[in-house]
Amino acid sequence: MPRAADGKPDFSGIWQALTTAAWDLQDHGAGLAGYLGVPPGKGVVEGNEIPYKPDALEQKKKNFAQRDTEDPAFAKCLLPGVPRATYMPYPFEIIQNPKMVGVRYAFARAVRTIDLTGRSRDWLEGWPDFWMGDSRGRWEGDTLVVDVRKLDERTWFDHAGNFHTELLHVVERYTPIDRDHIQYEATIEDPNVFTRPWKITLPLYRIVDRNAEIFEWDCRFDQDSQKYKDAIPK
Repeated sequence: MPRAADGKPDFSGIWQALTTAAWDLQDHGAGLAGYLGVPPGKGVVEGNEIPYKPDALEQKKKNFAQRDTEDPAFAKCLLPGVPRATYMPYPFEIIQNPKMVGVRYAFARAVRTIDLTGRSRDWLEGWPDFWMGDSRGRWEGDTLVVDVRKLDERTWFDHAGNFHTELLHVVERYTPIDRDHIQYEATIEDPNVFTRPWKITLPLYRIVDRNAEIFEWDCRFDQDSQKYKDAIPK
């Protein structure tokens, strides 16, 4: 594992998740819904269960029925939020120094900074929530632990309509497996929606292609692609 000047694991580089979690966090088969359909895949939720409250589960079902037009990311090209940005099917770049970790995502030009200085969140009182939230990090041995709050309630966890409110609290853990792999975990808590905290786990892979870089993608559909989208059977 490469090390930074301060002795911490050096996560600098371009990474990507190779799962179908952006379409559905749980086990799922293939489907025709959506712009290009839904690829089948295994879930990344611990125990494959998301512990919804009964009324919140009804809202999730409504979201699922309207996913082709209401998914903030795949249908509207809005910022994906956290943790979804990490497992979108596109690469992202990590830039690191002792005081901050910056992450730049290909999808929708999303960016976030993870403050490592222990700065207080008091100054954020009264500020509106952010699409990508407010991230504060610390090191526990070789694991980067990131506490994310103030996440905008309009983001979804996936294309299947799994959602949250403004009380969402995410704790991410980035643990090096070896030079080119990171174990990613995110513990999710929202007392408005879920009966208990729950966790997702998936690996991240370093892009080792020569001259790899992140290209900015606004993901706006042009007129021809919209015609194709409208022609997909519902």
